[in-house]
Order: sequence, then structure tokens, then C-alpha cells
Amino acid sequence: MKLWLVSLFSLIALVLGSGETFAHKPSDSYLRLTIEEHTIQGQWDIALRDLDHAMGLDGNDDGTITWGEVRGQHEAITNYALSRLNLNVGDSPCSNHIERHLVDHHSDGAYAVLQFSIHCPTIPKLTNLHYGLFFDVDPLHRGLLQVTHPSGTQTAVLSPEQPTVQLSGTTNSFWQEFLQFSKEGVWHIWIGYDHILFLISLLLPAVLWWRSGQWQPVESFKNVLREVISIVTAFTMAHSVTLSLAALEIVTLPSRWVESVIAGSVVLAALHNLFPIIQIRRWIVGLVFGLVHGFGFASVLADLGLPTSSMFVALAGFNIGVEVGQLVIVAAFLPLAYAVRHSWTYRRLAVQFGSVCIAGLAFIWFIERSLNLQLTNWLW
Repeated sequence: MKLWLVSLFSLIALVLGSGETFAHKPSDSYLRLTIEEHTIQGQWDIALRDLDHAMGLDGNDDGTITWGEVRGQHEAITNYALSRLNLNVGDSPCSNHIERHLVDHHSDGAYAVLQFSIHCPTIPKLTNLHYGLFFDVDPLHRGLLQVTHPSGTQTAVLSPEQPTVQLSGTTNSFWQEFLQFSKEGVWHIWIGYDHILFLISLLLPAVLWWRSGQWQPVESFKNVLREVISIVTAFTMAHSVTLSLAALEIVTLPSRWVESVIAGSVVLAALHNLFPIIQIRRWIVGLVFGLVHGFGFASVLADLGLPTSSMFVALAGFNIGVEVGQLVIVAAFLPLAYAVRHSWTYRRLAVQFGSVCIAGLAFIWFIERSLNLQLTNWLW
């Protein structure tokens, strides 16, 4: 029994202990290449907050990056970014030339936009691209690549584990795109600790029931399973709807508002475990707040700007990946919780103390996101 408790607490502690890194949207950049007859035209959107973390754009440390500060660092940004993007034709490297610097706004904030051209000895059907932006300072960073050529569109997700891709001049197959974005969906739910904490907050009391002012263990696993299925199904249906609406740009909401409400939903779900005064079905909580969580998932696809045909494949794959990642979490958590549900330690430490920790961390996220502050540098 002690081993079960240690495993359960380790799972919760792993999530709680990583709060600083994942208070905001994970780091992504958006690289678009258009292959022409003799050159490759490129546009690279890189988050200013990521550039500031890597090379220090905020010269006066006032917490705000101005256009003047970005403009004064144009050469440094160019050297930093392009030194981490290499294209080769065989053994012959291609040369990159910056044409202009711009600033654009994505769903999660301001981005530096580098428009450049790539000159290769020839433009063959096969070119190797190696991507290394931010991998040395943030191993969770992803480069979202879109390549347009006469025969169609090729996409790729670049990571420390897969930093190289071949620009083949052919479009991805349906299954290549589907599996690629399915994997990315799993990855985004696993590093989206606010989403995980919301789910865990709903699952913690799923093996208990509230009676006479305290949590009591549920005796039937069938009842527990029915409760968990209702929670997961409601959460899945809700965020699938809004993920699709946001990714297809049918409905868009301000990123700061969405991220703030997501943090607030974690606070409320955790506090309900401590003060279950209002006896509301947890699947209803999952349904209502799942609508907001879907907008949080969608930013990675909405900002990629895929053509409609590729977007539907990417959306389906990403959505299924999110669900698979979510089910893995449930499958890991539920047997542990059910096994130790009779113990005082589970009811006091896991449910009550764990919920206090979750609510406290999520409240910090809420303050950070709603007021655009950075508190975790000194809190963690």
C-alpha cells in the first residue's frame, strides 16, 4: 500500500513541481518557406518573449519590450536566428539573406518576423533543413514548419529529437500529417500542466463521495469508472468543439483572457475539493470549463496558417493526440487513487493538501496571466 501512495504522490508532485515552466503557452516558432525556381523565400515568426529569454531584448529591464529595443537588436536577432537554421544541397550549404524585420501579433503575444531569402547552388528536389532555435535553452521548444512548393504543401514539427527534415518537393501523405500532429497533440497535453491539474482536480475525489461533512471512499469500482467516464467524456467533447472552432478561426478569443480563465478554472476545481458546498456534478464542471480549455489547445494550429485541406488533417490528428494523452494520464492516475482511497493519507494529503497546492499554484498563474506579471522567478 505504501508503494501505491508513493507513486500517487510522485505523480502529483511531478506536476506541481514544474509550475514555473508551463505557466504560459509552450514555446513555438512558425517557419514558412516558399520554394521558387531559383530561390527559397522564407518568413520566420519568433516570440519576442522567447528571444528575450535567450538573448535579453529588454534592455532597461522594465518588463516591456518596445519596438525601439527590438529595432536596436535587429542584427543580433538575425545572427542568433539564422545561425540556427541551416539548409544544404548535398555538401553545399545555402546562404540566407534577411530582407526585412517586422513585428506581428499572434494569439499569445508579439512576435519578431524575419523575412528572408535562401540562395542555394541549385534548387533540387531534395534539400536538407536543420533547425536548432532555442533547443539549447528550452528543450520543449517546437519549430512548426510549412513548405509551399508547386506541387503542394509540406509540413513538419521540428524538435530536439527531430531537428532535421528533408524538403522533398512533395506533399505529406494523409497519414504522415495525421500521425505527426497526433504526436504533437499528445505532447501538448503532457506539457500543458494547467490542463493536467484541472483534470487531476476533477479526478481526485472521483474515488470518494461526500457524506456527513467529509469524504468517504466509494466501494464500487463500477461507480468510480462511470463517474470518470462522464468527466472525461464531457471535458473531451467540450474542448474538441472549441479547439476546432478556434483552429479554423471561426471563433477567436484574446489569448490572455483564455489563459487567465483556464488558470481560474483550476483554482475553482481544486477549491471545490476542499469546500464541496455546492453539490454539482463534476462532469458539468468538465463540460463548462472544457470549452475554455479548447481555446488554449488551439493556438498552435491557428497560428500555423495551414491551407484548409491540411488544416482538417492536422486538426483531426492533434485532437485525437490530445485525447490519447489525456487517457494515458487517467489510466495512470485512477488505479493508484482507487487502490489507496480508504487511507487517511489519500483523503488528507492527496485530496486536501494536494488541492491546496494546486489552487495556490493556479492562483499564481491567474495573477500572472491576467495582469501580465512574472512572479514565479522569485517564487520558485
